[in-house]
Amino acid sequence: MKRSDDPEFTRRGVLIGSTAVSLALSAPLEAQSQPVSAPPSRMQVHLLVNDQPQSLELDTRTTLLDALREHLNLTGTKKGCDHGQCGACTVIVNGRRINSCLSLAVMHEGDKVTTIEGLGTPDNLHPMQAAFIRHDGYQCGYCTSGQICSAVATLGEIRDGAPSHVTEDLDRVSLSDAELRERMSGNICRCGAYSNIIDAIQDVAGGAA
Repeated sequence: MKRSDDPEFTRRGVLIGSTAVSLALSAPLEAQSQPVSAPPSRMQVHLLVNDQPQSLELDTRTTLLDALREHLNLTGTKKGCDHGQCGACTVIVNGRRINSCLSLAVMHEGDKVTTIEGLGTPDNLHPMQAAFIRHDGYQCGYCTSGQICSAVATLGEIRDGAPSHVTEDLDRVSLSDAELRERMSGNICRCGAYSNIIDAIQDVAGGAA
């Protein structure tokens, strides 16, 4: 805080500052209220969802999660925390897993989106779905769709040689439990089926460690 004897804190300085504010406030009203073009409130979005082309007209604030659930009726993708912290909303976009609650649908024009419904069906399960059943990798099941999508993408990351925080050998990313746990740490299972989930992933990966 400036003191009264500070050379900058003078009657002259106060008057100069007050005059500047008055001039700014007295500027022509037209200059202060120039119209600003508002962004469009709705947009057409084209997605390839589970290998099916989809064209949606959406509010630009619509998340990818809500587009899938509310507009395409793909309710296998769950809305959990809605803050990107639990992983229940995980889907695969162009081969990479994302939290769909944190991503606007309009950001994914032309993208390929795979949800749990696109991985397999009750009559033709994806190997990861079958492994989760075989190893009891779920209990209440709420997080399971996100866990499975994340697990499928995790194995893809490892195949591509993408390192994680715990990767020790950048030339050969391992399939150790520690590696898988680190990569799956963004998917929370409140029932605590983590060990069974790791067993299921190891099963699909061929058990290599």
